[in-house]
Order: sequence, then C-alpha cells, then structure tokens
Amino acid sequence: MTFCVIKIGGSLIDVSRDIVKGLVDLSEEGHAFLVVPGGGPMADLVREIYQKYHLSDETAHWMAVLAMEQFSGLLADGTGAVLTETISRPTSGVWILLPYRPLSEDDQGLEHSWDYTSDSVAALVAWRLAADFIKATDVDGVILEGEVAGEISAESLIGKKTCIDQGALRILRRSGRSCLVLDGTRPDRFIANLKTGKGGTLIRGRSEGRSGPDVRESLYPGIDQSM
Repeated sequence: MTFCVIKIGGSLIDVSRDIVKGLVDLSEEGHAFLVVPGGGPMADLVREIYQKYHLSDETAHWMAVLAMEQFSGLLADGTGAVLTETISRPTSGVWILLPYRPLSEDDQGLEHSWDYTSDSVAALVAWRLAADFIKATDVDGVILEGEVAGEISAESLIGKKTCIDQGALRILRRSGRSCLVLDGTRPDRFIANLKTGKGGTLIRGRSEGRSGPDVRESLYPGIDQSM
C-alpha cells in the first residue's frame, strides 16, 4: 500500500467532492490518502472579520482552523471518505482530517499568522507522518515569469508570492519533504495525473541532495519522470 497526504484547496470547492470520490476509487487499487482541507469561503469570511474587527492573530488562527473543519464536512459528505480527528496514516481508503483537536493539542511548527494557512497545516501533517504531500489547487503549478516550473526548491520560493503559502515552504525546508502542486480544476485529469505522476510542480524541501524518493516516486515507483 502507498500513502500520501492530499491538500484540497478551498478554490476547488465546486469540484472538491468529485476529487475526493476519485481518490476513494483510486484507493481501491491499494492506495491510502489523508486529505487536509483548505479553508474555502469560510476562511475568507474569517479574514474579513479579522480585518473589520481587528482580531488578534491568535484568535483568527483558531477561527481559520475551525473554517477548515467546515470544509472537511463538505468533503466527506456523500463521497465515501471518513472523517478523522487523528493525524495518522489510514489503514485503507480516504480519511479527511478534522484539524482543530490535534492542532489544539500540539501545533508546534505553526506560527499563528496568515503566513501559515492550510498549506502549512498540510506540510506539518506530512512531516509528522514522514510523508510528502500533494496540493490540489486551481492553477497548473508554481508559475514563475509566466511559466510553470517543473521542479524547484522550497528555499528559492521563500519571499515570493506563489500559490503555496510561506509557512508551508519553511516547513518543507525544515523537514526536507517534497510537495507536488497539481491542477485540480478537472478532477478526472487530476486523478489521471496522480496515477501517472505527471504534471504540476515538484517543490523539494532540500536545495541540494535528496532525503529519499519524492512524492511521485513514492506513489508510483519506477515511473519515467522525463516525460
């Protein structure tokens, strides 16, 4: 059995349950997935309240984590996935994380600021599980100077505005894990790319050398990554 952490961004809310259904189908081939939800429109509302009512970063952080839990409920509804409050590898199938309880017990590695959003939670979860993670989002990958980067280091993206938050990049750099950014706007294509290990941008936690197989190789050993 192979395992991967999947972060489903709130920008994909319209197709998010189709992605989860695709992961459930894929899990029947022997894979297991822990899904970390984005915040979606619920987190956007927290941002608005934060700015309008001058909330503290601490309060806004936990409100945003609770917003992720709302998205978890949507992702699990009618998809065949199972909700969990535990950061652990599923024994089979697809689990969707309810992050508030485990993070309230121990969220060491996360700053309580807007630099550390749901991307950072996914990076932290993957680090704790000694896994890489895939970020499903609404762009083709990390776009630099108008082009999608095929592979890049987390270090080189620090301080740059891209589709992944700064906190996640710092966690990747510390952990040495990798993150594959894939377009999820078409769930069928997302699952196909996931199955073949193609497309997107691979963000490596280490600038030099390697700490082991990256997320593509871990899911599908022996694939030809030159294509």
